[in-house]
Amino acid sequence: MIEWFIKGGPIMWPILLTSLITVAVVLERAFFTWQARRRRDPGLVQQLFADVEHGRVAEAQARGASSSDFIARTLARALAERDSSYTNALLAASSEELRHYSRGLSILDTVITLAPLLGLLGTVVGMIHSFGLLGADELGAPTAITGGIAEALIATASGLAVAITALIPFNYLNSRLEEARHELEQAGNRLELLLLKQQPR
Repeated sequence: MIEWFIKGGPIMWPILLTSLITVAVVLERAFFTWQARRRRDPGLVQQLFADVEHGRVAEAQARGASSSDFIARTLARALAERDSSYTNALLAASSEELRHYSRGLSILDTVITLAPLLGLLGTVVGMIHSFGLLGADELGAPTAITGGIAEALIATASGLAVAITALIPFNYLNSRLEEARHELEQAGNRLELLLLKQQPR
């Protein structure tokens, strides 16, 4: 593995850096996803809806504010501003919660684009060096040229490997973000309907 890395040339250092960044982001996001799933409390959210439906809005707000469930926290913040601007409060609270889910996605997106380009750059530089041997004494030794080209391709293979490795968790985290957004929208719409029923006709 070390020999493979050395043969790839100097461009392997930034590729190695992108791979380390990818590993760090994926591990941090995996821990966050595990924590977020462990803190979910659908029963509490349903209880919050039941409190609002029966007119116990203050109890519902207090219940949600002390919860570790991100849906309940968002609804509690919206309930706190229900008399002034429920919609804006819900959007602000949702955006803050979704920001936690989207953290690190831009880094993975950059790695997916950058790593193959770095690999391609390493290959181009390596091939330029190899073909430069055509005018040197190595002309009588074709293996020196073909060996140099093969080593240059290591950079492209490494860059692609890093990008592919980052692509899978990137897509998974994006799906988790969209799932959280959908849940927040559904919960917010349901709470708004319940609050409208509480208003005097």
